[in-house]
Amino acid sequence: MSRTETAPGVFPHWRRNQIAVTAAAFIGFTGFTLVMPFLPLYFTQLGVADPGDVAIWSGVSLGVTPAITAAMAPVWARVADRVGRKLMVVRSLVSFVLIMSLMAFVTAPWQVFVLRAIQGLFAGYGAIAMTMAAESAPPEHVAAAIGWVQTAQRLGPALGPAIGGALAAALGLRRAFLVSASFYLVAFLLVVFAYRERMGRPIGQTESGAPDPSFATFRAVPHFTLFMATIFGLQLVDRSFGPVLPLYLLEIGVTEPRVPFLSGVLFTTTAIAAALGNQTSALLLRKQPVATLMPAMALAGAFAAAVFGAAPPMTLLIATAVVFGYGIGVATTSIYTAATHAVPPVMRGVAFGYLTTAYLIGLAVSPVVAGLVGALSMRAVFFCDAAGLAALAWVVKQRMSS
Repeated sequence: MSRTETAPGVFPHWRRNQIAVTAAAFIGFTGFTLVMPFLPLYFTQLGVADPGDVAIWSGVSLGVTPAITAAMAPVWARVADRVGRKLMVVRSLVSFVLIMSLMAFVTAPWQVFVLRAIQGLFAGYGAIAMTMAAESAPPEHVAAAIGWVQTAQRLGPALGPAIGGALAAALGLRRAFLVSASFYLVAFLLVVFAYRERMGRPIGQTESGAPDPSFATFRAVPHFTLFMATIFGLQLVDRSFGPVLPLYLLEIGVTEPRVPFLSGVLFTTTAIAAALGNQTSALLLRKQPVATLMPAMALAGAFAAAVFGAAPPMTLLIATAVVFGYGIGVATTSIYTAATHAVPPVMRGVAFGYLTTAYLIGLAVSPVVAGLVGALSMRAVFFCDAAGLAALAWVVKQRMSS
């Protein structure tokens, strides 16, 4: 079917598309978190002995992929306008199958970094998957379509670390990468055979046919740059645990055989709590405005991060992970909701493009900063997180209340 043959209206395959994209997102995000939270341990198996060096290698390797993805996003967006989004997602999933398979056979830390850099050239299917779901759905179901994909992207990482920890203990980290590759293969098959693409107007135009607004347009929208900065800051904190958590557990006395499992439990607990925060934000926003709710949740997360850095008993670590994840989840959804209401509907697609850029930059910078700080002190990472969240809470409260 050509791009010009599909007229606006009900798309007959939208429910099947919704299931295919949601399932593929869930499987893909689960596959990624089967192994990536344990990358610091993988570097130790590759011969990196110094904890500071492990933290740095982990940080730059985790950060390079989203950094390159953010730079490549405009290029792939233009390609998607010409060939369709389905092919872009297929391209990305195939690259994950190949890269994750190759990760099982590396022999040096620089090879991990190179593979992750190459991955950045082809990654980014998560944001495209949400767009695919929205474009397939009838107008009255667009919000639900996006919500389901976001839920899948949150729940996948909630389950992945726990499964990955068990796999690492049973099969070893190298074989766990091969299992991860098989997850992406399943996601690839789902998109190829179950998704039917609906082509519509080019992404680069608004509903009126005019070119998309520039960033200067959004700078004039009240608080829009604040929303971008806050999303960046929340992501900076949210992804800081990855490069240091397994090493931190070793530092505070957890025995090495238990580290993969306990790391998985903590990652999973945080992700599930964040998903709960995403789901309950709408109810909370009916009772409190964003200017009140977001700072309160950021301060709750700051308190939890500070307690985490104080090396409490494992039971308390899990409890603080719940508070931290829930606070981050509510704060993030609140800011996205505020941004949605701040711009006209015709501009929201482009607006979310800029918000996604802020998200990706935070995703790229976070593990690098965490790795550098962790090279000096593992505990300092969590105390810096606490200070950053407290600063965000103050800025948002001051700016949005004025």
